[in-house]
Amino acid sequence: MITSDPFDRTLVPAGLLACDLEELADRFGTPLFVYDEDFLRARCREYVRHFGAGNVAYASKAFLCTAMARLVDQEGLNLDVATGGELAVALNAGFPPSRIVMHGNNKSDGEITAALGAGVGTVVVDSLDEIERLDRAVAHGATAPRILIRVTPGVEAHTHEFVETGTERSKFGFSIASGAALDAVRRTASSHLSVAGLHCHIGSQIYRLDSYRRATEIVVGFAVEAERVLGVTVEELDLGGGLGARYLTDDPDVPLADYAGALHGAAAGRRVTVEPGRSIAGPAAVTLYRVGTVKHVDEVGTYVAVDGGMSDNPRPVLYGAGYEAFLPRRIDEARPLEATVVGKHCEQGDVVVAGARLPEGVRAGDLLATPTTGAYGYSMASNYNRVPRPAVVFVRGGEAREVVRRETLDDLVRLDRP
Repeated sequence: MITSDPFDRTLVPAGLLACDLEELADRFGTPLFVYDEDFLRARCREYVRHFGAGNVAYASKAFLCTAMARLVDQEGLNLDVATGGELAVALNAGFPPSRIVMHGNNKSDGEITAALGAGVGTVVVDSLDEIERLDRAVAHGATAPRILIRVTPGVEAHTHEFVETGTERSKFGFSIASGAALDAVRRTASSHLSVAGLHCHIGSQIYRLDSYRRATEIVVGFAVEAERVLGVTVEELDLGGGLGARYLTDDPDVPLADYAGALHGAAAGRRVTVEPGRSIAGPAAVTLYRVGTVKHVDEVGTYVAVDGGMSDNPRPVLYGAGYEAFLPRRIDEARPLEATVVGKHCEQGDVVVAGARLPEGVRAGDLLATPTTGAYGYSMASNYNRVPRPAVVFVRGGEAREVVRRETLDDLVRLDRP
Protein backbone atom coordinates (compact mmCIF):
# COMPACT_ATOMS: atom_id res chain seq x y z
CA MET A 1 0.00 0.00 0.00
CA ILE A 2 1.42 3.38 -1.00
CA THR A 3 1.23 5.74 1.95
CA SER A 4 3.08 8.61 3.57
CA ASP A 5 1.69 7.73 7.02
CA PRO A 6 4.14 7.18 9.87
CA PHE A 7 5.56 3.70 10.36
CA ASP A 8 3.24 1.12 11.97
CA ARG A 9 4.75 0.62 15.43
CA THR A 10 2.76 -2.60 15.98
CA LEU A 11 5.29 -4.39 13.77
CA VAL A 12 7.98 -3.96 16.44
CA PRO A 13 7.91 -5.55 19.92
CA ALA A 14 7.40 -3.06 22.74
CA GLY A 15 10.71 -3.98 24.33
CA LEU A 16 12.60 -2.90 21.23
CA LEU A 17 10.66 0.31 20.83
CA ALA A 18 11.58 1.17 24.41
CA CYS A 19 15.34 0.72 23.95
CA ASP A 20 17.85 2.99 22.22
CA LEU A 21 18.46 1.26 18.89
CA GLU A 22 20.98 3.91 17.91
CA GLU A 23 23.03 3.13 21.01
CA LEU A 24 22.90 -0.60 20.30
CA ALA A 25 24.07 -0.01 16.73
CA ASP A 26 26.97 2.11 17.98
CA ARG A 27 27.92 -0.44 20.63
CA PHE A 28 27.60 -3.66 18.64
CA GLY A 29 27.95 -2.44 15.06
CA THR A 30 25.78 -3.04 12.03
CA PRO A 31 24.22 -5.02 10.51
CA LEU A 32 22.82 -6.25 13.81
CA PHE A 33 19.98 -8.61 14.75
CA VAL A 34 18.22 -7.38 17.91
CA TYR A 35 15.68 -9.66 19.66
CA ASP A 36 13.19 -8.78 22.35
CA GLU A 37 13.77 -11.62 24.81
CA ASP A 38 10.57 -10.94 26.73
CA PHE A 39 8.61 -11.23 23.47
CA LEU A 40 10.27 -14.60 22.72
CA ARG A 41 9.42 -15.93 26.15
CA ALA A 42 5.85 -14.62 26.06
CA ARG A 43 5.26 -16.24 22.69
CA CYS A 44 6.62 -19.57 23.91
CA ARG A 45 4.29 -19.39 26.92
CA GLU A 46 1.34 -18.55 24.70
CA TYR A 47 1.93 -21.69 22.66
CA VAL A 48 2.17 -23.81 25.80
CA ARG A 49 -1.05 -22.24 27.08
CA HIS A 50 -2.94 -23.22 23.94
CA PHE A 51 -1.42 -26.64 23.27
CA GLY A 52 -0.21 -27.84 26.65
CA ALA A 53 3.20 -28.59 28.14
CA GLY A 54 5.07 -31.22 26.13
CA ASN A 55 3.05 -30.57 22.99
CA VAL A 56 5.13 -27.72 21.50
CA ALA A 57 8.54 -28.13 19.85
CA TYR A 58 10.33 -24.97 18.72
CA ALA A 59 11.48 -25.32 15.09
CA SER A 60 15.15 -24.45 15.45
CA LYS A 61 15.67 -23.89 11.73
CA ALA A 62 13.97 -20.52 12.15
CA PHE A 63 16.73 -19.29 14.46
CA LEU A 64 19.11 -21.24 16.68
CA CYS A 65 22.05 -20.43 18.87
CA THR A 66 23.08 -21.57 22.34
CA ALA A 67 21.10 -18.79 24.06
CA MET A 68 17.97 -19.54 22.03
CA ALA A 69 18.14 -23.26 22.80
CA ARG A 70 18.45 -22.50 26.51
CA LEU A 71 15.55 -20.04 26.39
CA VAL A 72 13.35 -22.68 24.73
CA ASP A 73 14.39 -25.20 27.38
CA GLN A 74 13.62 -22.78 30.21
CA GLU A 75 10.16 -22.12 28.79
CA GLY A 76 9.39 -25.85 28.72
CA LEU A 77 9.22 -26.37 24.96
CA ASN A 78 10.67 -29.31 23.10
CA LEU A 79 13.14 -28.65 20.29
CA ASP A 80 12.83 -29.63 16.62
CA VAL A 81 16.17 -30.13 14.84
CA ALA A 82 16.65 -31.11 11.19
CA THR A 83 20.40 -31.72 10.85
CA GLY A 84 23.37 -32.98 12.79
CA GLY A 85 24.53 -29.39 13.11
CA GLU A 86 21.32 -28.23 14.76
CA LEU A 87 21.50 -31.29 17.02
CA ALA A 88 25.08 -30.42 18.00
CA VAL A 89 24.09 -26.85 18.93
CA ALA A 90 21.19 -28.14 21.02
CA LEU A 91 23.36 -30.64 22.87
CA ASN A 92 26.08 -28.04 23.39
CA ALA A 93 23.45 -25.82 25.03
CA GLY A 94 22.55 -28.65 27.41
CA PHE A 95 19.11 -29.18 25.92
CA PRO A 96 17.64 -32.47 27.22
CA PRO A 97 17.92 -34.97 24.34
CA SER A 98 14.74 -36.74 25.39
CA ARG A 99 12.85 -33.56 24.41
CA ILE A 100 14.48 -33.25 20.99
CA VAL A 101 12.56 -34.13 17.81
CA MET A 102 14.89 -35.15 14.95
CA HIS A 103 13.73 -34.27 11.45
CA GLY A 104 15.33 -34.43 8.00
CA ASN A 105 14.40 -35.96 4.66
CA ASN A 106 17.94 -37.27 4.09
CA LYS A 107 19.46 -38.13 7.46
CA SER A 108 22.99 -39.45 7.07
CA ASP A 109 24.25 -42.51 8.91
CA GLY A 110 26.31 -40.15 11.03
CA GLU A 111 23.26 -38.06 11.95
CA ILE A 112 21.23 -41.14 12.86
CA THR A 113 24.11 -42.49 14.96
CA ALA A 114 24.52 -39.13 16.70
CA ALA A 115 20.79 -38.84 17.41
CA LEU A 116 20.46 -42.36 18.82
CA GLY A 117 23.71 -42.08 20.73
CA ALA A 118 22.59 -38.85 22.37
CA GLY A 119 19.24 -40.34 23.34
CA VAL A 120 17.05 -38.18 21.12
CA GLY A 121 13.48 -38.85 22.15
CA THR A 122 11.62 -38.65 18.85
CA VAL A 123 12.61 -39.27 15.23
CA VAL A 124 10.37 -38.26 12.32
CA VAL A 125 10.99 -40.76 9.52
CA ASP A 126 10.82 -39.65 5.92
CA SER A 127 11.77 -42.66 3.78
CA LEU A 128 11.71 -46.45 3.76
CA ASP A 129 15.50 -46.42 3.66
CA GLU A 130 15.56 -44.47 6.91
CA ILE A 131 13.19 -46.94 8.54
CA GLU A 132 15.52 -49.79 7.53
CA ARG A 133 18.58 -48.04 8.96
CA LEU A 134 16.86 -47.20 12.23
CA ASP A 135 15.60 -50.76 12.48
CA ARG A 136 19.14 -52.16 12.05
CA ALA A 137 20.54 -49.75 14.63
CA VAL A 138 17.95 -50.73 17.24
CA ALA A 139 18.42 -54.42 16.43
CA HIS A 140 22.13 -53.95 17.22
CA GLY A 141 21.46 -52.44 20.63
CA ALA A 142 20.56 -48.78 20.12
CA THR A 143 17.69 -47.47 22.23
CA ALA A 144 14.59 -47.11 20.10
CA PRO A 145 13.23 -43.55 19.89
CA ARG A 146 9.60 -42.65 19.47
CA ILE A 147 8.82 -42.82 15.74
CA LEU A 148 6.55 -40.41 13.90
CA ILE A 149 5.76 -41.18 10.25
CA ARG A 150 5.77 -38.05 8.11
CA VAL A 151 2.79 -38.13 5.77
CA THR A 152 1.83 -35.94 2.84
CA PRO A 153 -1.86 -34.99 2.79
CA GLY A 154 -1.91 -33.42 -0.68
CA VAL A 155 -3.13 -30.03 0.55
CA GLU A 156 -2.27 -26.65 -0.97
CA ALA A 157 -1.02 -24.25 1.69
CA HIS A 158 -1.49 -21.08 -0.40
CA THR A 159 2.06 -19.88 0.16
CA HIS A 160 5.22 -19.65 -1.96
CA GLU A 161 5.94 -22.94 -3.76
CA PHE A 162 9.43 -23.16 -2.25
CA VAL A 163 7.99 -23.37 1.27
CA GLU A 164 4.91 -25.45 0.45
CA THR A 165 5.59 -28.98 1.70
CA GLY A 166 2.26 -30.80 1.92
CA THR A 167 1.41 -31.36 -1.74
CA GLU A 168 1.88 -34.55 -3.75
CA ARG A 169 4.98 -33.11 -5.45
CA SER A 170 6.75 -32.49 -2.13
CA LYS A 171 10.12 -34.12 -1.46
CA PHE A 172 8.99 -34.68 2.14
CA GLY A 173 7.05 -37.55 3.64
CA PHE A 174 4.93 -40.44 2.40
CA SER A 175 1.89 -39.79 0.23
CA ILE A 176 -1.40 -40.80 1.80
CA ALA A 177 -3.20 -40.88 -1.54
CA SER A 178 -0.72 -43.24 -3.21
CA GLY A 179 -0.64 -45.76 -0.37
CA ALA A 180 3.01 -45.02 0.45
CA ALA A 181 2.09 -43.79 3.92
CA LEU A 182 0.27 -47.00 4.79
CA ASP A 183 3.26 -49.01 3.56
CA ALA A 184 5.57 -46.93 5.78
CA VAL A 185 3.40 -47.54 8.85
CA ARG A 186 3.25 -51.27 8.02
CA ARG A 187 7.03 -51.50 7.64
CA THR A 188 7.65 -49.63 10.89
CA ALA A 189 5.14 -51.68 12.85
CA SER A 190 6.79 -54.92 11.68
CA SER A 191 10.30 -53.80 12.71
CA HIS A 192 12.11 -53.27 16.02
CA LEU A 193 10.49 -49.84 16.01
CA SER A 194 6.97 -48.78 16.89
CA VAL A 195 4.72 -46.07 15.54
CA ALA A 196 4.02 -43.38 18.11
CA GLY A 197 2.17 -41.11 15.74
CA LEU A 198 1.97 -39.25 12.46
CA HIS A 199 3.62 -36.05 11.35
CA CYS A 200 2.30 -33.55 8.81
CA HIS A 201 3.72 -30.17 7.82
CA ILE A 202 2.05 -28.41 4.90
CA GLY A 203 4.32 -25.40 4.55
CA SER A 204 5.50 -22.11 5.93
CA GLN A 205 4.17 -18.54 6.17
CA ILE A 206 0.53 -19.65 6.09
CA TYR A 207 -2.38 -17.40 7.04
CA ARG A 208 -5.32 -19.56 5.93
CA LEU A 209 -6.66 -21.82 8.65
CA ASP A 210 -8.82 -23.79 6.23
CA SER A 211 -5.65 -25.38 4.83
CA TYR A 212 -4.70 -26.57 8.30
CA ARG A 213 -8.19 -27.89 8.97
CA ARG A 214 -8.29 -29.85 5.73
CA ALA A 215 -4.83 -31.33 6.24
CA THR A 216 -5.69 -32.34 9.81
CA GLU A 217 -8.91 -33.99 8.71
CA ILE A 218 -7.03 -36.01 6.08
CA VAL A 219 -4.39 -37.12 8.60
CA VAL A 220 -7.09 -38.09 11.13
CA GLY A 221 -8.83 -40.16 8.45
CA PHE A 222 -5.54 -41.87 7.63
CA ALA A 223 -4.89 -42.56 11.32
CA VAL A 224 -8.27 -44.31 11.56
CA GLU A 225 -7.42 -46.37 8.48
CA ALA A 226 -3.98 -47.35 9.77
CA GLU A 227 -5.42 -48.41 13.11
CA ARG A 228 -8.14 -50.47 11.46
CA VAL A 229 -5.96 -52.13 8.82
CA LEU A 230 -2.72 -52.59 10.73
CA GLY A 231 -3.80 -52.67 14.36
CA VAL A 232 -1.44 -49.85 15.39
CA THR A 233 -2.29 -47.11 17.86
CA VAL A 234 -1.72 -43.57 16.63
CA GLU A 235 -1.14 -41.66 19.85
CA GLU A 236 0.01 -38.34 18.44
CA LEU A 237 -0.69 -36.05 15.52
CA ASP A 238 2.25 -33.71 15.02
CA LEU A 239 0.82 -31.05 12.73
CA GLY A 240 4.06 -29.17 12.16
CA GLY A 241 4.25 -25.40 12.12
CA GLY A 242 4.12 -22.74 9.45
CA LEU A 243 1.76 -20.16 10.94
CA GLY A 244 2.45 -16.88 9.17
CA ALA A 245 4.16 -13.89 10.72
CA ARG A 246 3.16 -10.29 10.02
CA TYR A 247 5.84 -8.71 7.82
CA LEU A 248 3.86 -5.90 6.19
CA THR A 249 1.32 -3.47 7.61
CA ASP A 250 -1.39 -5.08 5.48
CA ASP A 251 -0.54 -8.66 6.51
CA PRO A 252 -3.14 -10.39 8.69
CA ASP A 253 -2.41 -11.11 12.34
CA VAL A 254 -3.81 -14.60 12.94
CA PRO A 255 -4.59 -15.08 16.66
CA LEU A 256 -2.87 -18.11 18.10
CA ALA A 257 -6.13 -19.06 19.78
CA ASP A 258 -7.80 -19.33 16.35
CA TYR A 259 -4.95 -21.46 15.02
CA ALA A 260 -5.08 -23.79 18.03
CA GLY A 261 -8.84 -23.99 17.78
CA ALA A 262 -8.69 -24.98 14.12
CA LEU A 263 -6.21 -27.80 14.78
CA HIS A 264 -7.89 -29.15 17.89
CA GLY A 265 -11.30 -28.90 16.28
CA ALA A 266 -10.23 -30.98 13.30
CA ALA A 267 -8.19 -33.50 15.32
CA ALA A 268 -11.27 -35.31 16.62
CA GLY A 269 -9.98 -35.54 20.18
CA ARG A 270 -6.52 -36.89 19.37
CA ARG A 271 -3.37 -35.47 20.94
CA VAL A 272 -2.06 -32.57 18.85
CA THR A 273 1.55 -31.40 18.88
CA VAL A 274 3.00 -28.51 16.89
CA GLU A 275 6.39 -27.18 15.80
CA PRO A 276 6.28 -23.37 15.56
CA GLY A 277 9.38 -21.48 14.48
CA ARG A 278 8.66 -18.35 12.46
CA SER A 279 5.66 -17.32 14.55
CA ILE A 280 7.84 -17.31 17.68
CA ALA A 281 11.13 -15.90 16.42
CA GLY A 282 10.09 -13.84 13.40
CA PRO A 283 8.25 -10.92 15.02
CA ALA A 284 10.70 -10.83 17.94
CA ALA A 285 13.55 -9.11 16.10
CA VAL A 286 14.62 -6.20 13.96
CA THR A 287 17.74 -5.87 11.85
CA LEU A 288 19.70 -2.63 12.09
CA TYR A 289 21.69 -1.27 9.15
CA ARG A 290 23.67 1.88 8.39
CA VAL A 291 22.83 3.70 5.18
CA GLY A 292 25.90 4.02 2.97
CA THR A 293 24.65 5.75 -0.15
CA VAL A 294 21.45 7.28 -1.48
CA LYS A 295 21.21 7.30 -5.26
CA HIS A 296 18.45 8.59 -7.51
CA VAL A 297 18.24 7.00 -10.96
CA ASP A 298 16.13 8.83 -13.53
CA GLU A 299 12.98 6.97 -14.57
CA VAL A 300 13.81 4.23 -12.02
CA GLY A 301 13.66 5.76 -8.58
CA THR A 302 15.72 6.08 -5.43
CA TYR A 303 18.09 3.43 -4.12
CA VAL A 304 19.01 3.49 -0.44
CA ALA A 305 22.00 1.20 0.03
CA VAL A 306 22.80 -0.31 3.43
CA ASP A 307 25.76 -2.22 4.87
CA GLY A 308 24.13 -5.65 4.72
CA GLY A 309 21.78 -7.31 2.27
CA MET A 310 21.21 -10.78 0.90
CA SER A 311 24.00 -12.21 3.06
CA ASP A 312 22.00 -11.53 6.24
CA ASN A 313 18.50 -11.84 4.74
CA PRO A 314 18.18 -13.87 1.52
CA ARG A 315 14.39 -14.21 1.75
CA PRO A 316 13.58 -11.30 -0.60
CA VAL A 317 15.86 -12.85 -3.24
CA LEU A 318 14.64 -16.42 -2.69
CA TYR A 319 10.90 -15.84 -2.30
CA GLY A 320 10.26 -12.22 -3.17
CA ALA A 321 9.49 -11.75 0.52
CA GLY A 322 8.27 -8.30 1.52
CA TYR A 323 9.44 -6.21 4.47
CA GLU A 324 8.86 -2.78 5.92
CA ALA A 325 11.59 -0.31 6.90
CA PHE A 326 11.89 2.62 9.29
CA LEU A 327 14.43 5.10 10.60
CA PRO A 328 14.51 4.70 14.41
CA ARG A 329 15.23 8.39 15.03
CA ARG A 330 12.38 9.44 12.75
CA ILE A 331 9.92 6.61 13.35
CA ASP A 332 6.87 8.85 13.78
CA GLU A 333 7.49 11.14 10.80
CA ALA A 334 5.56 11.04 7.55
CA ARG A 335 7.15 8.83 4.88
CA PRO A 336 6.57 10.38 1.46
CA LEU A 337 9.74 8.92 -0.09
CA GLU A 338 9.31 5.64 -1.94
CA ALA A 339 12.67 3.90 -2.26
CA THR A 340 14.25 0.53 -2.84
CA VAL A 341 16.46 -0.47 0.05
CA VAL A 342 19.33 -2.52 -1.38
CA GLY A 343 22.37 -4.26 0.00
CA LYS A 344 26.06 -4.03 -0.78
CA HIS A 345 26.40 -7.28 -2.73
CA CYS A 346 27.33 -7.73 -6.38
CA GLU A 347 23.79 -8.69 -7.44
CA GLN A 348 21.10 -6.48 -8.93
CA GLY A 349 18.63 -8.67 -7.07
CA ASP A 350 20.20 -7.80 -3.72
CA VAL A 351 17.06 -6.07 -2.46
CA VAL A 352 16.31 -5.74 1.24
CA VAL A 353 13.00 -3.85 1.00
CA ALA A 354 11.21 -3.18 -2.28
CA GLY A 355 8.91 -0.17 -2.24
CA ALA A 356 10.03 1.05 1.16
CA ARG A 357 8.36 4.17 2.52
CA LEU A 358 10.80 6.52 4.25
CA PRO A 359 10.99 10.14 5.42
CA GLU A 360 12.44 12.69 3.05
CA GLY A 361 16.12 13.49 3.40
CA VAL A 362 17.49 10.02 4.08
CA ARG A 363 21.27 10.27 3.98
CA ALA A 364 24.47 8.31 4.52
CA GLY A 365 25.00 7.42 8.17
CA ASP A 366 21.31 7.12 9.03
CA LEU A 367 20.26 4.05 10.97
CA LEU A 368 17.64 2.01 9.11
CA ALA A 369 15.73 -0.90 10.61
CA THR A 370 13.68 -3.74 9.13
CA PRO A 371 11.19 -5.47 11.47
CA THR A 372 10.11 -9.13 11.65
CA THR A 373 13.57 -10.47 10.79
CA GLY A 374 13.93 -12.93 13.66
CA ALA A 375 13.25 -16.02 11.54
CA TYR A 376 15.27 -17.22 8.55
CA GLY A 377 17.55 -14.18 8.62
CA TYR A 378 20.54 -15.13 10.70
CA SER A 379 19.83 -18.84 10.22
CA MET A 380 20.11 -18.47 6.42
CA ALA A 381 22.92 -15.91 6.50
CA SER A 382 25.99 -16.46 4.36
CA ASN A 383 29.44 -15.01 3.71
CA TYR A 384 28.67 -14.01 0.13
CA ASN A 385 31.25 -11.50 -1.11
CA ARG A 386 33.20 -12.53 2.00
CA VAL A 387 31.02 -10.38 4.24
CA PRO A 388 31.22 -11.40 7.93
CA ARG A 389 27.92 -12.47 9.43
CA PRO A 390 26.26 -10.04 11.90
CA ALA A 391 26.14 -10.19 15.66
CA VAL A 392 22.94 -11.12 17.50
CA VAL A 393 21.78 -9.29 20.61
CA PHE A 394 19.02 -10.17 23.09
CA VAL A 395 17.39 -7.24 24.94
CA ARG A 396 15.53 -7.76 28.20
CA GLY A 397 14.48 -5.20 30.77
CA GLY A 398 16.45 -2.53 28.98
CA GLU A 399 19.67 -4.56 29.16
CA ALA A 400 21.36 -5.93 26.03
CA ARG A 401 23.59 -8.97 25.82
CA GLU A 402 25.42 -10.28 22.80
CA VAL A 403 24.45 -13.92 22.24
CA VAL A 404 26.29 -14.38 18.92
CA ARG A 405 29.40 -12.32 18.26
CA ARG A 406 30.05 -10.65 14.94
CA GLU A 407 32.30 -12.60 12.62
CA THR A 408 35.69 -11.05 11.94
CA LEU A 409 37.89 -11.00 8.87
CA ASP A 410 40.03 -13.62 10.61
CA ASP A 411 36.97 -15.89 10.78
CA LEU A 412 36.65 -15.70 7.00
CA VAL A 413 40.02 -17.46 6.51
CA ARG A 414 39.96 -19.65 9.63
CA LEU A 415 39.09 -22.78 7.67
CA ASP A 416 41.39 -22.12 4.74
CA ARG A 417 44.41 -24.32 4.08
CA PRO A 418 47.44 -23.13 2.08
